[in-house]
Amino acid sequence: MSFATLSDPSAPVRVVQVGAGGMGRAWLRLLGASDDVELVGVVDLNPAAAHAALADLGLAGVPVGTSLTEVARTTRPDAVVNVTIPAAHHPVNVEAHGLGLPVLCEKPAAPTVAEALSLAAVAEASGQLLMISQSRRYFNALAAFRRLAQGLGEIGILTCDFFKAPHFGGFREEMEHVLLVDMAIHAFDAARYLLGQDPVSVYCEEFNPDWSWYAHGAAATAVFEMAGGARFAYTGSWCADGLETSWNGSWRVNGAGGSAVWDGASAPVAEFAAGAGRADDGGRPGPLVEPPDDGPEEIAGALAEFVQALRTGETPSGEIHENVLSLAMVEAAVRSSETGQRVLIADVLEEARLEALAAERIPAAREILAVQPAGPSWAAKAAVS
Repeated sequence: MSFATLSDPSAPVRVVQVGAGGMGRAWLRLLGASDDVELVGVVDLNPAAAHAALADLGLAGVPVGTSLTEVARTTRPDAVVNVTIPAAHHPVNVEAHGLGLPVLCEKPAAPTVAEALSLAAVAEASGQLLMISQSRRYFNALAAFRRLAQGLGEIGILTCDFFKAPHFGGFREEMEHVLLVDMAIHAFDAARYLLGQDPVSVYCEEFNPDWSWYAHGAAATAVFEMAGGARFAYTGSWCADGLETSWNGSWRVNGAGGSAVWDGASAPVAEFAAGAGRADDGGRPGPLVEPPDDGPEEIAGALAEFVQALRTGETPSGEIHENVLSLAMVEAAVRSSETGQRVLIADVLEEARLEALAAERIPAAREILAVQPAGPSWAAKAAVS
C-alpha cells in the first residue's frame, strides 16, 4: 500500500505516544533515547501516571494531555505510537489517521479480525501508514534462522514448541484461550515470516491440564496448512514447569535440502543433505551455524523499520494489510478449538469483512470493504499498491 512519507526524511520523526502504562514506559524509554525520533507529547487518560512515567525516565518538559487531537494540535507531530490496551487500538488509530498521522501500534492490531480489517480500510482510505509492532519478529537470530530455512529448498514442516510456566496473576489467569490469544500470535506471525507463506487452514485442540493455575485452556496444539504446501505445527503450554523453552520457543524446519533448528535464543544451526549445501558453505554436508547480524531487536527493531518506512516509502513487514493474516490465524485456531473442526482462514476473513462492513462508519473505508475480498490478495496490497 502506498502511503505518505516525511517531508524532511533527514530530520528526527516527531512522535506523540498514546498510553503510558507498563508497556508504555518501555516505549517512552526507547523514544526518549532514540536519535531517530523526538518525543513531543504523551496522551493518557491518567495524566498523573503519564507525568510520573516521564519523571521516572528523566524526560522533562514533554507535554501531556488526555486527547490525541488536542495534543497533536499543539505539538504538530509527524507520527503516533499507540501503546494503549487492545480495545483502544481501533479508536486511537482511526483518530490519528483522521488527523493525517501515520501510526506504529502495539500488537495485536485489534481484538478481532473484523476491527483489524476496518483499520486496514481506514489506513488505505486516509493514505497513512499503519504498522503493527509484532516485536518478536525483530530478533537477529530469527532472521538468521530464516536465511537457513530459505536455503533448504521446498519446506515440508515447520514446528514450534513453547513451554513456560509464568504466574502472572490478574486477568491472564482468568481469560479464555489465554495461550492462543495472548501469546501464540508471536509464533504464528513468526511462522509466516520464516516460511514466506500465508495460512490456508488450521486444526487446533486446546485444553487445561489438571495442575494448571489458569481458569481456561493454558495449553494447545495447532496444525496449519500453508499456501505453499508446508505444515506449521505449534505445541505450547503456559503451565509447563521444568526445562522451559525460551520465550521465542524452540523451532525446527525440514525441507528437501536438510533441516535447521533454533532454540529461540542462540545462533541457529542447519544440517544439509548430501549435495544440497548452500553455495557459501564449501559444500559441507555437516552442521552449519548461522551467525546473527547486529541490528536493533524487539520494539527497537520495530521502531527502526517504522522510521525507515516513513523516510523511504518502503512497505514495512508489519503493515496492517499484511499483519491481519497473523491475527486471523489466532481467531481461526480459537474457532477450531471451540468447534473441533478444521477451519479455513478464508472463511474467517470473509466473515470478518462482512462484520466490518456492517459496522464501518467512514464512507471511504466502507467502499473499500464493500469491493475488496479479504484474504491473501488483501494482504498483497501491502506489497504491490
